[in-house]
Amino acid sequence: MFSRDTWAEIFDTINKNRLRTFLSGFTVALGIFIFIILTGFGNGLTNTFQSFFGDDATNILRVFPSRTSKPYKGFKAKRRIELDNSDIADIKINFPLFLEGITPRISRSAVVKYKNKSDNYQSRGVGPAHQAAEKTILMKGRFINQDDIKNKTKYTVIGRRVALDLFGEEDPMGKFLDVGDTVFKVVGVYQDSGGEYEESYLYIPYTTRQLIEKGNDKVDQIILSYKPSIGYAGAMELEKKLRLFLKNKKSIDPTDQSGLYIRNVSANLKRNQEFAGVLQTIVIFVAIGTLIAGIIGISNIMVFIVKERTKELGIRKALGATPKSVISMILQESVFITIISGYFGLFSGVLVLNNIGTALEEDYFIKDPNIDLTTAIVCTIILIIFGAVAGYIPAIRAASIKPIVALRDE
Repeated sequence: MFSRDTWAEIFDTINKNRLRTFLSGFTVALGIFIFIILTGFGNGLTNTFQSFFGDDATNILRVFPSRTSKPYKGFKAKRRIELDNSDIADIKINFPLFLEGITPRISRSAVVKYKNKSDNYQSRGVGPAHQAAEKTILMKGRFINQDDIKNKTKYTVIGRRVALDLFGEEDPMGKFLDVGDTVFKVVGVYQDSGGEYEESYLYIPYTTRQLIEKGNDKVDQIILSYKPSIGYAGAMELEKKLRLFLKNKKSIDPTDQSGLYIRNVSANLKRNQEFAGVLQTIVIFVAIGTLIAGIIGISNIMVFIVKERTKELGIRKALGATPKSVISMILQESVFITIISGYFGLFSGVLVLNNIGTALEEDYFIKDPNIDLTTAIVCTIILIIFGAVAGYIPAIRAASIKPIVALRDE
């Protein structure tokens, strides 16, 4: 039941003991504040890993050629391996049960011009499957299709950044761009969750790029998307079989770690998620430790408070105060200070996370550090409960002290 006299007495006690009250509240607020900050940083690390891999599809294998490090079947070491169109066709024939899509990529830089505007951009010769692999989002028009590959059309799909730089407010659809020494017609404009860097490319049919380069059939890399239903184990098995297949075809020593490199996005994602999970666990462990330290701090301060007020409590009991009223008074004071301080620490922590999010992403690769509000409130309530327990234990001791003993306390 609400008692105006009790609360007036509590506020009077708090006012008379400002330093003690501040130290009690500061311990609570600091515990919650550090817990919020550390948990937010842990979530920010997880967001960073998810953002890094979320820009592209995760059911992807990327095949890159390099130089061998061992001689094999009459070939010398340091032989340069090249990928070509026949490799794409052979992969389709030999791995039909695994494949969802496949595309080459041929990257070249060139000066791109439109009227009196020009800049240096990178073009990518690709196939239709590249759109899903890169999670390319079309804003206007269409992507490269199979007819473009077959007919070696001079069509291009440009990024949003390219469109803004060269066309400004003008609609780029159907316009013609000079890409190096070749004119391409814009048939689409895309955007990418990876930001402006990923929106600064021009996509063209890879067969057109090969035609421009004297009709060769070489590709820089091959990107495969496998069926998600095969799972992580299936992806690892596909990587193993694909490596052996290509090494055999290209006459590369099976034990040679060079010559061919396959990047398994799902494997990298799994390793980084595990690493992020360990980091987050460590951060949460430290945060919980800080919270426990705060609880212990509250308990110690409440013990000191009761000890300091022993004579006062003795006088109260001598004047007729019941043990219940003594316990209630100390408990209300403890809970009140804990609630005010706890929610001050909570809102301060959330405010700090909101204000430093961008700076951390740019400098420390911690993206959008945040904490679920429900989690934060629950932790604060738990601390309040422990604050009540911390006040209840010494309050019981105080209520059990005999008035004559309390009055003799020095």
